[in-house]
Amino acid sequence: MSEITHRTVETNGIRLHVAEAGEGPLVLLLHGWPESWYSWRHQLPVLARAGYRVVAPDVRGYGRSDAPLEVEAYRMKALVADFVGLLDSLGERTAVVVGHDWGAAMAWDCAALHPERFRAVVGMSVPHLGRPPLPPTQLFRKAFGDQWFYILYFQEPGVAEAELEADIPRTMRTVLAGTAGFDVTSEVVRARKPGDEFLTGVPTPERLPSWLTEEDVAYFVGEFSRRGFRGGLNRYRNMDRDWAELPELATVKIEQPALFLVGEKDPGRAFAPVDLMKPLVPNLREVRVLPGAGHWIQQERADEVNAALLEFLASLPA
Repeated sequence: MSEITHRTVETNGIRLHVAEAGEGPLVLLLHGWPESWYSWRHQLPVLARAGYRVVAPDVRGYGRSDAPLEVEAYRMKALVADFVGLLDSLGERTAVVVGHDWGAAMAWDCAALHPERFRAVVGMSVPHLGRPPLPPTQLFRKAFGDQWFYILYFQEPGVAEAELEADIPRTMRTVLAGTAGFDVTSEVVRARKPGDEFLTGVPTPERLPSWLTEEDVAYFVGEFSRRGFRGGLNRYRNMDRDWAELPELATVKIEQPALFLVGEKDPGRAFAPVDLMKPLVPNLREVRVLPGAGHWIQQERADEVNAALLEFLASLPA
């Protein structure tokens, strides 16, 4: 990782830690939950060598970035403003924005709300679904009824934090390498009852998959041991607030060139249908499903993701 440098940048009234590499057109990489800039460790040097300036921040609430206390500090409007301000602080007028998981939702919204600043967009794992007809938590309650659902479990401040922070090494190992609590297709998760937790019934794997090393897990453990899980969980607690604050997402179209990547075995596919995205993203160049891959695709399938990103970036106007 000798090509990657680190610094702190001021934007939108907070400080973001960023990892960066290379020179050229800017590519902004946004991570999801529960991750950090480190999730892009395989992309930063490859894109940099291909002639791009690549910047991966710790999103507010994560790693070495600021973590405001208030729940509302993690609403989508604030996060998008962070990234617009980050472009300003980097001295860049435009960027290609790439996001995974919650970072994908942020990337899509950056492109939708600020097309003059984000000239193309890549989403991974989470499609752009616009604005639903009802606040998201109401939809989830209708869809899942009495069935346990992780986003509803995350809503009460302090509850999930206490569980996940009780044994951070177990949490990170289980979430990254085991059956995650967001896998609504798994029998373990489907068997949960009210009062169960995110990791209830999930064994912690002794052996890691080939794409994840003990050093990788240790890095994530260190980041969440420093910062805790509150900031990332607060993102889930703003979904209804976002619905109220951003009504334009119901109709605005993302006209920029776009790419969507998803793992064939990503559990999110069970409740985030890609077809709903297509009318809102008319210049969606491709939906690429990576055979056999799960949720953490830029880590699991780094070579394939890098190839897809390089192909997409090369297709864009200079």
